[in-house]
Amino acid sequence: MHALVGGTLPPAWRAGWDRFSAALLDLIFPPRCAGCGAGGSLWCCTCQASVHTIGDLVCSHCGRPLNSPSLDDLCAQCRQSPPQIDGIRSAVAFEGPLRQAIHRLKYGGSASLAGPLGVFLSERWQARPLPADMIVPVPLHISRVRERGYNQSKLLAEQLSRATGLPLAEAALQRVRATAPQITLSAAERKLNVRDAFQASADAVRNRRAVLVDDVCTTGATLESCSIALRRAGAASVWALTLARAI
Repeated sequence: MHALVGGTLPPAWRAGWDRFSAALLDLIFPPRCAGCGAGGSLWCCTCQASVHTIGDLVCSHCGRPLNSPSLDDLCAQCRQSPPQIDGIRSAVAFEGPLRQAIHRLKYGGSASLAGPLGVFLSERWQARPLPADMIVPVPLHISRVRERGYNQSKLLAEQLSRATGLPLAEAALQRVRATAPQITLSAAERKLNVRDAFQASADAVRNRRAVLVDDVCTTGATLESCSIALRRAGAASVWALTLARAI
């Protein structure tokens, strides 16, 4: 119905139609919390209170939480082989109800969760902003976008772009090769899986500071591969900010 009616309306009316459609759907199918399943909202106050925010005690390079301070502020892995990216930071820990919510956003078709979950990114940025001229979502291959209907990283990046006023540069980076899902692979396999999977636009990124946005950082392999492509295209710096970090 939205496609038939909303798609023919002027932009100003279409926004009102979208709000009406969402309210009607909520009335017919009341929302349930993506974290615990409680009725009434997509993301409830109880699940919100359970989220573990990642503080400042992290590796200064890869952003991995540290158990105790170190003299050089680096984790053992970055001392041996630092990833080819200026730095990675994450807003919250990938655990508990938030883990369930991200799975719903990523695999369950719940695109509207990008709104409440994107707030964590905005809060992290406000507390500790990164050097940036533009926000670059980590891209999915076109086949994966068709399968899911959207790119969850782009939705989160849109939220951050609106909160910070920084431009969203979706066209700056493309995934040019389909890859196997990272979730089943080891750290070494993940790195090989995404090698040369991305290509950046020199016209879009040359001499500009890019901040990559993704949903979850596990080993950082995908972010590193994106960073390599952006650097090759002339980006001045590449940082990454993810919603969650695997602990």
